[in-house]
Amino acid sequence: MSRLRDPEGGCPWDLKQSFDSIVPHTLEEAYEVADAIERKDWTHLNDELGDLLFQVIFYAQLGKEEERFDFSTVVSNLVAKLVRRHPHVFPDGTLHSAPAESALTDTEIKRNWEQIKQQERDSKGVVGLSKVLDDVPKALPGLTRAVKLQKRASQVGFDWNDAELVLDKIEEELSELREAIRSGDQAAVADEMGDMIFAQVNLARHLGVNPEDAVRGTNLKFERRFGFVEEQVIASGKRWDAFTLDELDQYWDQAKKKGL
Repeated sequence: MSRLRDPEGGCPWDLKQSFDSIVPHTLEEAYEVADAIERKDWTHLNDELGDLLFQVIFYAQLGKEEERFDFSTVVSNLVAKLVRRHPHVFPDGTLHSAPAESALTDTEIKRNWEQIKQQERDSKGVVGLSKVLDDVPKALPGLTRAVKLQKRASQVGFDWNDAELVLDKIEEELSELREAIRSGDQAAVADEMGDMIFAQVNLARHLGVNPEDAVRGTNLKFERRFGFVEEQVIASGKRWDAFTLDELDQYWDQAKKKGL
C-alpha cells in the first residue's frame, strides 16, 4: 500500500484517493462478501474477504500519511475493545486472562455487552438524552439503521413488549397511508410509506427476523419465479404484451407450485 501511494512511481489512481472517495468501494466490497456467503461460494469469498481487507489497509495508509493512526493502532485498538467487551472471557482485562470459572447465559452476555457499549458512549463525552441514538451511523442501509435505532430505544424502555401491538401499529399506519393516497399529497404518501416500513421493521425485530435478510431472500425468490415466467413467455414465441396479467399470473402460480 505504501508503494501504491508513493508519489514517486506509485499508482496514479491510488494517489488520487481520499477517505471520502473510497467509501463507496468499501460498501461495495462488503456487499460482495455478503453475496458470496449467501451463495455459499467459498472460493470467491476468499477473494472478496481480501478485497474487503484491502479497504481497511487503504484507510490505515491514509491515516498514517496524515499522522492520525496506522494499521498497528487499528489492530491494537480492536484487541483492546474485544478484551474490554468480553469480561466473561478475559475477567482480569488482559489478553492472557484465565477463563472465568462460571459461564454466562446468552442473555447475560448480551446485557453486559450493551452496558459496556453504553459506558463507551458515555466516555466519549456525549451528553443528554439524545446520546442513546447519537452514534448510530447515518450511512447504514435504511432497514439496518431502523433496526439499530429501535434496539437502542428499546434499551431505555421505549418499545412494545408484544408483537401483536406492533401489528396494531402497522394497521394504523396502513390506514394513514390509505388516507394520504386518497389526498393525492405525494409528500404525505412518502412520509406515511416510511412510517409503514419502519413499523414493519419493528415487527420483524420482535419476531427475530433480520429485515435485510428477509428482503434479500424475497428478492432471490422473485428472481427465480419471474425467471420461470420469462422462460414460458420465450418458449411461447410471443411478445410480453401478447399476454394479459392474469395469464402471466398463471405462470407465476406454476412457479410457486414447483417450489421456486
